[in-house]
Amino acid sequence: MAGRIHIDHFTTLDGVAQAPGGPDEDLSDGFTFGGWQAPLLDDTVGSQVDAGIQAMDALLLGRRTYDIFAGYWPHQLDGPAAGIARKFDAIPKYVASRGTPQLGWRDSHRLGSDLAAELTALRERHREIHVIGSIDFARTLVAEGLFDQLNLWVYPIVLGAGKRLFPDDGGPTALQLLAAEAVSEKGAVLLRYAPTGSVPATGDMTR
Repeated sequence: MAGRIHIDHFTTLDGVAQAPGGPDEDLSDGFTFGGWQAPLLDDTVGSQVDAGIQAMDALLLGRRTYDIFAGYWPHQLDGPAAGIARKFDAIPKYVASRGTPQLGWRDSHRLGSDLAAELTALRERHREIHVIGSIDFARTLVAEGLFDQLNLWVYPIVLGAGKRLFPDDGGPTALQLLAAEAVSEKGAVLLRYAPTGSVPATGDMTR
């Protein structure tokens, strides 16, 4: 059975997924709300995230997110987040980049230019591949239908400006809800979706 590609995103109620983890994570376009997720973390989301991380056997990232992860997680192998750090360190990391980045983190590999073919090969090699963050890369996967499941943690906060997985100029996409999981202590909801492979239908409610 072919492996599956999951996209994992933390998002606000108005769809902003930029820089949830810290003030300096992504300052592009003048974003000033970096770290918006930090005050809203709780044990329920922590358990859901940890379960997903422990289940994965490959990590698939855009270049910016790879650089952030590579600069942080290898230094946390003996810290309070050692379980996550050691899991990330142990599994292969695949990076989508148009350039030729230096991939110094253990077992890191750059994807080739034929993205569809590369992902087919990853599905044959791995059981569960996760894309974390990596907004620009995730947009490409969504636009081209190159994913199997979208996991959205939606938080009860509205930021207005910021990068979104579904931008205003994005194309139409149809999704099927697979599950809506427990509301967390801070009000987050985990929604799991699968692509349907079809353009959303329209109709006439007056008939």
